[in-house]
Amino acid sequence: MKYEVRISGKTHIVEFERHGEGWQARLDGQSEAADVVETAPNTFSVLLSSRSYEVCVTPSGDGQLQLQTEGLEFNAEVVDPRSWRGRRHAGAEAEGRQQIVAPMPGKVVRLLVKTGDAVEAGQGLLVVEAMKMQNEIRSPKSGTVERVVVAEGQAVNAGEVLAWVN
Repeated sequence: MKYEVRISGKTHIVEFERHGEGWQARLDGQSEAADVVETAPNTFSVLLSSRSYEVCVTPSGDGQLQLQTEGLEFNAEVVDPRSWRGRRHAGAEAEGRQQIVAPMPGKVVRLLVKTGDAVEAGQGLLVVEAMKMQNEIRSPKSGTVERVVVAEGQAVNAGEVLAWVN
């Protein structure tokens, strides 16, 4: 599978090829062994050349993807939309009750919604500060905020539940 991906304005060629039980990934022609597992909705554990990353992917309605990993945030777009549209992570919204989790350890610095608020897919729910960067955590779907289980100023761990959207 070959994809043309634009990350933060720079276009890259990303290729994946199945090798036995794993995958071989090539980024701009450089080959790496890769293992990717979805650990939660829109959250992936990526093992690339013996280094582990947790990548949170937030799709938006305009075909853009927001990628968060190791305190960094990137905007990505698959240039050939057919290559991403067929996957369930595309511009389609998540379905059913969604658990919103902290993508990394940090501190909740601002709540943007409260229990009972109606939200749209991609709308900011809260802001978590990690490594001196503020990361807006967005809703994976349109719906109602069922519960917010954190407060401003609260420290959170990676994977900790922050809110529920139904």
